[in-house]
Amino acid sequence: MRILFLGDVMGRAGRSAITENLRRLRQDWRLDFVVVNGENASNGMGLSGDHAKLLLEAGVDCLTLGDHAFDQKDMLQFIEQEQRIIRPLNFAKGAPGRGYRLFQAPGGRKVLVVQVLGQVFMKRAFDDPFGAVEAVLKSHPRGGLAQAIIVDVHCEATSEKMAMGHFCNGRASLVVGTHTHVPTADAQILSEGTGYLTDAGMCGDYNSVIGMDKAEPMRRFLTGMPKTRFTPANGEASLSGVFVETDDRTGAAKQIRMVRNGGLLQEAAP
Repeated sequence: MRILFLGDVMGRAGRSAITENLRRLRQDWRLDFVVVNGENASNGMGLSGDHAKLLLEAGVDCLTLGDHAFDQKDMLQFIEQEQRIIRPLNFAKGAPGRGYRLFQAPGGRKVLVVQVLGQVFMKRAFDDPFGAVEAVLKSHPRGGLAQAIIVDVHCEATSEKMAMGHFCNGRASLVVGTHTHVPTADAQILSEGTGYLTDAGMCGDYNSVIGMDKAEPMRRFLTGMPKTRFTPANGEASLSGVFVETDDRTGAAKQIRMVRNGGLLQEAAP
């Protein structure tokens, strides 16, 4: 199966890059399934129902969220109606929505998508991500119930993301980090056939400070004092993420490639 995962969609620039390019890329790259982290798509803070619809209509098969999952209050109800949106698995037990789902892919194949929040350097103390992932992977063996398994690790620390990659090695098809908005250059296939990338980066304007207009973040770094709210940068966006091709029989990754399309970043494609 040919799968594309795109990192955090940042504001209007990121949304536009997806709506203008994803259908073409699906055809050009012969993609079977597309997962996009959408948790910053609405003004940099969360995902609204209207923007979720926009991204899904553009050709996204599954949207994942993150620590800003419910910053847009309508998502509390919308996620119950739209099963193609996944929130973190280790959120509060009473949170609406689900942290994983088994999706249908072309040819009768199935893709399991799981998202989990890290604990290191995060503002809230979430439940143990490793225990949460363990329970799902144990009940959904790779190459059995699911022909491909994707784990989105939404956290700050590269060490925690790497640990999750090794923890899932042999049981997931792809473990990919999100949240920091900076793409890493360590795409690899681990020893037991799990594709891994520490961070997918963002879909947004890289002439920015992690997707935000530079003026206010620079002011705060230089003076230590806020003046206005952060606002997303709205220049030409780069789509940033990772492509993985999996073996339908075993669910193992056969190849993995970093993806960068448009904007300021150097182009990279499957």
